[in-house]
Amino acid sequence: MTTIATTNPATGEVEKTFDALTDEEVDRRVARAADTFASYRSVPLERRAEWMNAAADVLDREADQIGAMLTTEMGKTHKAAVAEAHKCAKACRYYAEHAAEFLADRRPADPADVDARDAYVRYQPLGPVLAVMPWNFPLWQVIRFAAPGLMAGNVGLLKHSSNVPQTALFLEDLFRRAGFPEGAFQTLLIGSAKVERVLRDPRVKAATLTGSEPAGRSVASIAGDEIKPTVLELGGSDPFVVMPSADLEAAARTAAESRCLNNGQSCISAKRFIVDTGCAEEFERLFVERMRAKKVGDPMEESTDVGPLVSEQGRAEVEELVADAVGKGATVLCGGERPDGPGWYYPPTVVSGVTPGMRMYHEEVFAPVASLLRVRGVSEAVEVANATGFGLGSNAWTRDDDERERFVRELDAGQVFINGMTTSYPELPFGGVKRSGYGRELSADGMRAFCNAKTVWVG
Repeated sequence: MTTIATTNPATGEVEKTFDALTDEEVDRRVARAADTFASYRSVPLERRAEWMNAAADVLDREADQIGAMLTTEMGKTHKAAVAEAHKCAKACRYYAEHAAEFLADRRPADPADVDARDAYVRYQPLGPVLAVMPWNFPLWQVIRFAAPGLMAGNVGLLKHSSNVPQTALFLEDLFRRAGFPEGAFQTLLIGSAKVERVLRDPRVKAATLTGSEPAGRSVASIAGDEIKPTVLELGGSDPFVVMPSADLEAAARTAAESRCLNNGQSCISAKRFIVDTGCAEEFERLFVERMRAKKVGDPMEESTDVGPLVSEQGRAEVEELVADAVGKGATVLCGGERPDGPGWYYPPTVVSGVTPGMRMYHEEVFAPVASLLRVRGVSEAVEVANATGFGLGSNAWTRDDDERERFVRELDAGQVFINGMTTSYPELPFGGVKRSGYGRELSADGMRAFCNAKTVWVG
């Protein structure tokens, strides 16, 4: 049986437990979602925008308290959690402002060319959408689905990670307080084993998942059997390529920031640092200095850079990956050993000499642990960067225009960031290729992902 509980990663102590919903309670919530959608889809966009802006106001106004909740549940630093709340508010306002533009009828052809008096595409909502979400950005990953979804006229059913139940319940309460109808956004406190039952319910029209590759395979398989659309954002093992023409100081600073973001637990953080031999020694020196300087400690302290990992199991898995690499010839340049004391802390760590025979070369490391790999030239850099089943984000650092164009053209990823840290913006599409998933969130693409693009032809 799944335990739904808040366990503080900084102490390892269980702070609060919750009862899972019964099948009957889940059925009532699904029925409420379907009933609400029947009327909610006709609510004017202006009214939806008022409610969405009200939700943004709550997120901004209560960011400090919200941040403390996130930190307690999954261990990110309080300052990062507060920033996450404000980022969510920005996304809510973005969709409130741009929904009318994104949902406007689109005329892709001259009506005369298709023998019509008028011809256009109308975007209409699908209905209740199930969102299966992870713990690492427990607000943001939900809002980036919920804000465009609710503005499009869909209603949401949230199955959040079982270790962030307070955040899950807060999100339901957030939209209710903002003015949305009772069934427009509901949290389902259920374990993963119950997801299939909800997804197969004919009243649920689509699903979105952010999480692990096995979870994505499961949801995609069930949805495929039911012929329901899905958007999947799965893992990443993002490359961070550094060429000799790069600003090495800026690259090293950004590399350390990216690798330690969210205590190293971000799908789009750089994880494999692929450095040309022409600048490898200098970059590695600067990078290790930056990683060593990161302060590990109480995530509620303002001066803390890196808090604990989310779970004891997560830390054990990271230790196995580092031990595997070292046992096969890699060298730990900094970090690599758990500190004494309570909590699931792991220090910023740099491992050099990583080769294809090591698990770390192929697997995603969900911790502040960096792999260093040396290459000769752009062609080898691209080859190594693409030598993974993942394809979520990527970084390349160069001031050479030809190199930049090659990275943009040849890196297999949903995103390529040149001379900057990979991140997500409401204004830009977000998603991956290969085993990192399919479909896009954010921007107009994210709003239309769960809309029927209905062709209308008028004779």
